[in-house]
Amino acid sequence: MASKVADRYLKVDPWKMIEEGFEKKRSRISESMFSLANEFMGVRGYFEEGYSGSRLLGSYFNNLYEEMEAQHWQLFKGIITRVCFGVNSVDWLYTRITLDGELLDLAKCTYSNFKRVLDLKKGVLTREFIWNTKSGKEVKVTFLRFLSMDKSNMGFQKISFEPLNFSGTIHVQSGLDYSILHEIAEGWNQVESSDSEFKARGKNFWTLDKAEENECGVSAIGKTIKSGHLLFSNFRLNSNRKLDASYIEQEKLVLLDFSLELKKGESSYIEKSVVNYWEKSGDTDLVWSKGSNLSKEYQHISFENALITHENYWERAWEDIDISIDGDDENQQGVRLSIFSLYSTYHGFDANLNIPCKGLTAEVYHGEVFWDTESYCMPFYIFNNPKAAKNLLLYRYKYLPQACERAQQLDCEGARYPMCTLDGTESCATWQHGDFEIHVSVAISYAVWLYNKLCKDSEFLFNEGIELLMQICRYYAKRGEFSPLNGEFGLYGVMGPDEYHMNVNNNAYTNVMVKKTFEFTLEVIEKMVAEAPDMLKKVSEKVALRNGEIEDWRKKALMIRIPMDKETGLIEQHDGYFDLPEVDVKNIPESQIPIYKHWAYVRIFRYNMIKQPDVLLLPFFFSTDYPLEQKKINYEYYEERCIHESSLSPSIHSILAAELGKSEAAYEFFNYMARLDLDNYNKNTDQGLHVTSMSGAWLNMVYGFGGLRTDGDVLIFKPSIPEKWNSFSFKLQYQGSLLLVKVDKEKAEYKILSGPNFKINVYDKEYTVDGNGQRISLQKLG
Repeated sequence: MASKVADRYLKVDPWKMIEEGFEKKRSRISESMFSLANEFMGVRGYFEEGYSGSRLLGSYFNNLYEEMEAQHWQLFKGIITRVCFGVNSVDWLYTRITLDGELLDLAKCTYSNFKRVLDLKKGVLTREFIWNTKSGKEVKVTFLRFLSMDKSNMGFQKISFEPLNFSGTIHVQSGLDYSILHEIAEGWNQVESSDSEFKARGKNFWTLDKAEENECGVSAIGKTIKSGHLLFSNFRLNSNRKLDASYIEQEKLVLLDFSLELKKGESSYIEKSVVNYWEKSGDTDLVWSKGSNLSKEYQHISFENALITHENYWERAWEDIDISIDGDDENQQGVRLSIFSLYSTYHGFDANLNIPCKGLTAEVYHGEVFWDTESYCMPFYIFNNPKAAKNLLLYRYKYLPQACERAQQLDCEGARYPMCTLDGTESCATWQHGDFEIHVSVAISYAVWLYNKLCKDSEFLFNEGIELLMQICRYYAKRGEFSPLNGEFGLYGVMGPDEYHMNVNNNAYTNVMVKKTFEFTLEVIEKMVAEAPDMLKKVSEKVALRNGEIEDWRKKALMIRIPMDKETGLIEQHDGYFDLPEVDVKNIPESQIPIYKHWAYVRIFRYNMIKQPDVLLLPFFFSTDYPLEQKKINYEYYEERCIHESSLSPSIHSILAAELGKSEAAYEFFNYMARLDLDNYNKNTDQGLHVTSMSGAWLNMVYGFGGLRTDGDVLIFKPSIPEKWNSFSFKLQYQGSLLLVKVDKEKAEYKILSGPNFKINVYDKEYTVDGNGQRISLQKLG
């Protein structure tokens, strides 16, 4: 790999993230690493008591966004004029603590024995330290927080004080702060040059419309300034000491102010239970009423019972989603963090939500949804939570009208899905990415194909699925052209997954995916003719399918151009790629990494250096289409030209390296993927976790070392094991059965834990797997 250097400071533990001692220079990295989410909302691991040093106080709600005008020097047709961004929202953990007039602020106070732990098994974050005040008092302070996985609208906080050398009182404020600042993300050009305050320190996008103290505690409702989203928040307190609190209301902050009696050697605590509820638009009084009713419904839930229920949820989830590695605690930690982050960000309880690229951990990528969901995350959900996988597809179906509207804006028809989105419209204001990267729609059609192949959901396929497919086919049929030179159908002026080549012709990945989309759609239509003609008639009328359209798709599927050296099988990434000047990416100095920050933008596009796998996605998605020798030729050619400046890059390389018997490379890429944020390989963990890319760690284990391929008639396995490991295991849900896969130094074992038996293929031989299991000796790959 190009220069990638680990920057490790958290302790290695198979189930926990542990920080011993607080390094101020890493404050934002730690905030990212100790983030929590429950799909509905997320919070960074910021210090709720306030911190005057460098920090990003981040509190986010999935799909809650603000909007602004896109900034362009000159507008042309098709360039977007509006962008949405996931907006930093209410700080419902707001706390201020004062002892003898000294405000607790770890940027200024004296403290010792600092320790912060995220328990992945339980989904609970704790932090503790001893505060040594200027007046000579010592008090152990402990914070605990969790976002309920059982009641997603609820978040909980517990603060405990244990005085070590005194008895007395401590002053506390606990509240809801809507004055939170949204920072401008790195590289974001959507802020007017005159808005110097936003650029310097961030901007608040909220008004506080109503607040009061009531029978349920303290309630408030805020509204985003432009999008008009309404966010209701309520909190109530409980303590083992008497609370005589005063209600204080400021411009955008409401709180309870009180003193807490402390006794030497005893723990005094405050428990804060929070209910959040939001809607995209509507009447303030109506949303207030809904939020208040929810608060009343949940007010009987104690902190203790909520914690037990939450931990039980994670215990049940880990029984199925865990991947166990014996012999490598470093990567065990990375894999479990990846699974935890992905599953807590999205587990499919709401079809109106999706997986933001950075999860709910920061403001970079603006809480938006990318093609990562369908191309990288979908297998995780298909094999762990099929309902969630279906909901991800229903999310895209919900925004089909916006995709069709976007196609028309770009002089096309059908469904042209956006590069990044929050409300179905394009929010990528970098027009060369938003307009040239037309491969998002085929990622969605691929996900429909994969979900149908593995889940056999004809009801979805014959309703929403075929409508999606028809509109996607219609888009590419219109977007492409026939070459006047050779008569081939091609897609011109595009950008593939590799974002270091712009406005190219016939990107091989895109063209193959379009071909597959045409072919799969035709197969579904033929199937519906035989099995569901009335449903086919209904959807054909709905999309106004024209005479000759189906035959047009068939013709273009046959005639689409796939640039490739016919003698060697080496696929050309796009027309003319083989003629580009070379760059030795392995010897680019670390001081120039990342390239996009150190090279002029136009310089990057001149060479054959690639940002991430493009061609190599094809033998991963459609493994049975490519002989082993062709995979090897393409892997060896493109790997040495890849600089891995996308977090999506290492997993695909690891998976293919494992299949080719390149065990050292497979492990190196896997280590990079599993600990990408843990070890800050890309020097940007402070900007949030690469949540959708974290699916790559799961893919590495299951498709890489597990050797799974899912494009055949049955599940195909060609397992291998890194030299360092003793064994690894994982479970897969598959068509009503739960399959255990365990691999050690000698053999691979496949066993049905529940559900019917089914056939699998291991090392090119078919077996029926049942409750007794199949044990198969490992074979050398490559």
